[in-house]
Amino acid sequence: MSADLAGLERSLGHTFHDRELLGRALTHKSRAYEKAGVGGSTDNERLEFLGDAILGFAVSECLVRRFVAYPEGRLSKLKARLVSAAHLHEVAQSLQLGDYLLLGRGEELSGGRTKKALLSDALEALIAALYLDAGLQAACRFINTYVIEPYDPLEEMETTASTDHKSALQEVAQSLQLPPPRYTVVAEEGPEHTKTFTVEVRMGKDWISQAQGLSKKSAGQKAAQQILAQLSEAGSESREVNHEK
Repeated sequence: MSADLAGLERSLGHTFHDRELLGRALTHKSRAYEKAGVGGSTDNERLEFLGDAILGFAVSECLVRRFVAYPEGRLSKLKARLVSAAHLHEVAQSLQLGDYLLLGRGEELSGGRTKKALLSDALEALIAALYLDAGLQAACRFINTYVIEPYDPLEEMETTASTDHKSALQEVAQSLQLPPPRYTVVAEEGPEHTKTFTVEVRMGKDWISQAQGLSKKSAGQKAAQQILAQLSEAGSESREVNHEK
């Protein structure tokens, strides 16, 4: 190991009662086989298995609380991004987790300290080690601080070209048992070759929005996006009121 465990503990904001747990979370199977010719209980694979389950639970709970208007399908997409190997790799890099890994000689020589799979697996094992050492609250605090809070899944989804706000709004309407959204072109302005369209979307009596676009489709997408934002804001205000009570 090329770095002192105390440095990692300072980054985590947690001093392990059982240092062996932390060491095991950072031990790749290549090192376990190299040292004793066996793996399993001495490498981090079992901890990774447990950490994956804890991570899934914590992220699911956070998303359900944060996005009260979102249906299961949309929540699943957000969760998939947060628990993906790519995102966990980014988190592990922010903690410089690669510096603390215990690797076999072969993995060391092949650049194991920077491999996405090794780092994301080690991060899940670290989550399990926190859970076993200090309980679910400590593990969830780490997940919220390092996995969830630095990343805004809504921002990424809203800036992705493939985002279909009209389909998302349809899903939300169904989940909230609201009438399906109705789209109406309320204005067309400009010459034929450069027209600007204004589209209005209504969902029941309470949710109305208008938006402009260079096509009816783009204007409808923008209007749907605005309704989604209104629903998300209303959900946040509702949570604040409940919290104050």
